[in-house]
Amino acid sequence: MAELRVITTGLRFPEGPVALKDGSVALVEIERGTVSRVRPDGTIEVIARPGGGPNGLAVGPDGAFYVCNNGGFAWHEEPGLLRPTRQPPDYSGGRIERVDPATGAVRVLYDSCDGHSLRGPNDIVFDHQGGFYFTDLGKVRERDRDWGGVYYAKPDGSFITAVAYPVLTPNGIGLSPDDSVLYVAESETARLWAFDLEAPGVARKRPFPSPHGGRLVCGMGGYRRFDSLAVEASGNICVATLVTGQITVIAPDGRIVREVPMPDIYTTNICFGGPDLRTAFITLSGSGQLVAMDWPEPGLRLAYEI
Repeated sequence: MAELRVITTGLRFPEGPVALKDGSVALVEIERGTVSRVRPDGTIEVIARPGGGPNGLAVGPDGAFYVCNNGGFAWHEEPGLLRPTRQPPDYSGGRIERVDPATGAVRVLYDSCDGHSLRGPNDIVFDHQGGFYFTDLGKVRERDRDWGGVYYAKPDGSFITAVAYPVLTPNGIGLSPDDSVLYVAESETARLWAFDLEAPGVARKRPFPSPHGGRLVCGMGGYRRFDSLAVEASGNICVATLVTGQITVIAPDGRIVREVPMPDIYTTNICFGGPDLRTAFITLSGSGQLVAMDWPEPGLRLAYEI
């Protein structure tokens, strides 16, 4: 594989990278509570300060940033490693936020669905119809944890619905090139699920024994955990993989296409940028780095860009 290039260091658990047209990368810093921009020279600028735990980021049809805010974590830090732990005493509640990239103004769009509070929104993707799917991983406490779910919503705050519930620790989310399949990575099981879509926000559910109506694409052996994901133009799914510290590339039929090692057990996310979408930007969250590398396949162009 190509050489890994360090773009910047000193980030406070970065996630949700979005490659921008000017060559910079927008991302969230979960521990810092910010939406930030990393310039090509490595300079870090704060765009907005939502607080809590901004976790996932996407550009919407209006050119604004849409943020999955998990409400915050408690943290453990040791030399060379920062990691999230449990729900903190100052947990501020899960929500979906809109951030104006010019002013940094933050507006809460959703904090519940059908009367049930969002607990830990995690990752987000827009479809070409202007709506977005997001995962809610839930929160972990000392002796119990939440069920998670997958949701669909409109960016004007007028509509939200559950696509799949309950799901055990849903994390990464992405769409196939034709928007017909929704992919969801489960953290604790290291399983990749697919939901075949009949219409925006409507999945064709599989019967029992599927736990939530999804169909299993791939399950990984050994001890590893799945985090966020991105899709290649070919339709392969690139899943950031924790513990083993790698990007796992999975074909839609479940074959492992490649495993790309990374120098951080908290390899959390990947996005594609550059003029040909063959530059992969990867967040190494435990060590606070944004890195880049030439990728063997072009990434899928997202529905909206700025």
